[in-house]
Amino acid sequence: MILSAEVECFIYDAQSLKQKRSVIKRIQSRLSNEYNVAVSELDYQDLWQRTCIGIVTVASSKVICEQTIQQALSLMDSFPEIERADTTLEWL
Repeated sequence: MILSAEVECFIYDAQSLKQKRSVIKRIQSRLSNEYNVAVSELDYQDLWQRTCIGIVTVASSKVICEQTIQQALSLMDSFPEIERADTTLEWL
């Protein structure tokens, strides 16, 4: 099973693309290290207060995929500098 999540977020404290990239890089590395998921910035690369992050996981069952993505989303919510606006899940 393959489950992907597209997460649109706002980064209110970022005043430049450099600050935005530093926040995203920290989130990407934590997600990859802790949950072994693939993470990438999908959209809004030229805007410094908005981003769309893609998270993908592969597992042998739907339950494990859903648990992994929910844990990854919870970790994203723990970062005070980023706010999730919209999340779309899709089975592939």
